[in-house]
Amino acid sequence: RKKLKSTSKYIYQTLFLNGENSDIKICALGEEWNLHKIYLCQSGYFSSMFSGSWKESSMNVIELEIPDQNIDVEALQVAFGSLYRDDVLINPSRVVALLAAACMLQLDGLIQQCGETMKETITAQTVCGYYNSAGTYGLDSVKKKCLEWLLNNLMTHQSVGLFKELSINLMKQLISSSNLFVLQVEMDVYTALKKWMFLQLVPSWNGSFKQVLTEADAWFAERRRECGGDLAFLESAQGSTFLPVFSHLRLQYIISDLASARIVERDGLLPSEWLSSVYKQQWFAMLRAEQDNDTGPQEINKEELEGNSMRCGRKLAKDGDYCWRWTGFNFGLDLLVTYTNRYIIFKRNTLNQPCSGSVSLQPRRSIAFRLRLASFDSSGKMICSRTTGYQILTLEKDQEQIVMNLDSRLLTFPLYICCNFLYTSPEKRADS
Repeated sequence: RKKLKSTSKYIYQTLFLNGENSDIKICALGEEWNLHKIYLCQSGYFSSMFSGSWKESSMNVIELEIPDQNIDVEALQVAFGSLYRDDVLINPSRVVALLAAACMLQLDGLIQQCGETMKETITAQTVCGYYNSAGTYGLDSVKKKCLEWLLNNLMTHQSVGLFKELSINLMKQLISSSNLFVLQVEMDVYTALKKWMFLQLVPSWNGSFKQVLTEADAWFAERRRECGGDLAFLESAQGSTFLPVFSHLRLQYIISDLASARIVERDGLLPSEWLSSVYKQQWFAMLRAEQDNDTGPQEINKEELEGNSMRCGRKLAKDGDYCWRWTGFNFGLDLLVTYTNRYIIFKRNTLNQPCSGSVSLQPRRSIAFRLRLASFDSSGKMICSRTTGYQILTLEKDQEQIVMNLDSRLLTFPLYICCNFLYTSPEKRADS
């Protein structure tokens, strides 16, 4: 049997590609298309042009001005062709150019299809380009999807190319968010920002990502010597544009670790006022925990949790037994987080196990927390996730509590665990 050519294929081949019975010629970017007004009227752009008293409504040859540099001949070819066929196969590498053409021609169906293609093909290589294009062409759902991808993958998909593409405003959104998947601790966020700032300032650098930190440390050390060591880099002319990003670091969870505090002091990136303020803040928090009977948060304060909680996380490469203690001075509460037999368990470690930091001997102690688990495919797309939401947990000495039971749907490894902890109550102001 001989398969008959479908009507759609016949129309596309005969009318669009061959241009038979054309009643209008469209010229743009040095190319010509022999098209048909009845098909072009599917486009809002041409529908408006051919109606009313516009001079183009009676013309047989139209020269199109293309104001958008993203639009090229290939994108126009696909956009015009979409008017003559039922479906369009969109190549992800061409989607931004096609979206630009579809927006200019007001092809709502094609715009929507471009958006869906972008959401399905977000990777470390495409996310920044998609985010910027979505902002330019008003695809809010794509922009939101890109932001979610970056919050989930910024700490695990770092690369020279991605860090060069991440704008200051976008990085500010990421660092300020309580939804940032932080692996391991806040100090790792600081280190990532240091690499990112170096690559923003020296975009011509093209070594491997493993070399970035060494190169960044050397480059900032040279800037320190040039300034005499008295001025923090973020207070200099070169560094001031990055102040809004670094201001969202949760420094109280960096300076609570001695090695991290020494690195921050050595780097000389942060204004001294920031550090003296957070040292004072942490000293008073410690005094309240030790002397003022602060037993931790007693109610959910979402604003406080989202803005000031400790962000930390781990990657589970395979099933097994794991136990973490995020080190640092945690105001006398040494918390163990355990994964075993598909359970996530929090335990207050006071007497039974030795620990390097101080512990609280108060009979009962509370924390506010949120626990999130997620697994991703190789491109960073989320496969499944689960969260406890924000909760208060009160523990007695060495008491443990199951906080999550993992069902089989979440046991897709590697599995990422991310926690937000708040150990102390918000400090009451003198006028409250």
